[in-house]
Amino acid sequence: MEDAEKLEEFYQRKFDWIPDNIHNDLGHFNVFRVEPFTVKPPRPVPYRRRDYYKVTLIIGESTIHYADRVLKIGKQALVFSNPQIPYKWEHSESMHSGYYCIFNQHFFRQYGNPEQYEVYQPNGLHVFDLSDEQVAKVSGVYERMFEEINSDYIHKYDVLRNLVFELLHFAMKMQPNSNLVKQQIDANQRISTLFMELLERQFPIDDSHPKINLRSASDFATQLNVHVNHLNRAIKNTAQKTTTQLISDRILQESKVMLKHSSWNISEIAYALGFSEVTHFNNFFKKHTEMTPTKFRNV
Repeated sequence: MEDAEKLEEFYQRKFDWIPDNIHNDLGHFNVFRVEPFTVKPPRPVPYRRRDYYKVTLIIGESTIHYADRVLKIGKQALVFSNPQIPYKWEHSESMHSGYYCIFNQHFFRQYGNPEQYEVYQPNGLHVFDLSDEQVAKVSGVYERMFEEINSDYIHKYDVLRNLVFELLHFAMKMQPNSNLVKQQIDANQRISTLFMELLERQFPIDDSHPKINLRSASDFATQLNVHVNHLNRAIKNTAQKTTTQLISDRILQESKVMLKHSSWNISEIAYALGFSEVTHFNNFFKKHTEMTPTKFRNV
């Protein structure tokens, strides 16, 4: 799988130029309008990670590949993309308008961390279907972004940060209240959260991160400095799954992504995912999907 696309590559790919201020001390932010495609059929945005964040209002039919999920946008949606999750877009010819803004982690330095919000977490909700009324409200936020970025106001980037957070909170308010209820965090939940962070940190697999290092419950327990039985109880109490199940689920998810979107052969994928023999990987994959990795890749 390719390395994450850098901001410079994004500008070169989209506009064939690179802004002079892309590495300034304030971090980078920019906002754009989605223009109708002049090439038919539209060329898909390649499947890969990006090293920047993106918030998109898309109006028109579209398909997004997030990890091993395929999400269909029937009419219009607000979409949050982050550096941790590889994705690609497939726009239909009916996709005709929208907006998007991009920014890097440095843009929010000392102003907060976007990754603390569910829309930028691996298991969070990233795509929000919108009504026509909601589209009008979100479009208004983007128009204010254009107004600010083109102004001479000395603190305009503070305003732009607030507008990004306005989009973020607009989306999060759309989630069911049950998802937003603050639950008391006990020791089991803390351990479970740390475990999930360690697990997710190993992915995605790519040329700069070619192999997972933590493969078993005992590996994670050692890293977290807890007894493996303590870890297993905490995971079972909070996730209703065993530690081994969660590790297997995540490895299976990554294996599907690599089989569909990387040029690595089966042996390379097996090694990257911690299998000592390719036959062990084949047996693991067939047990969970009822097909071999080769068959899955060719479907």
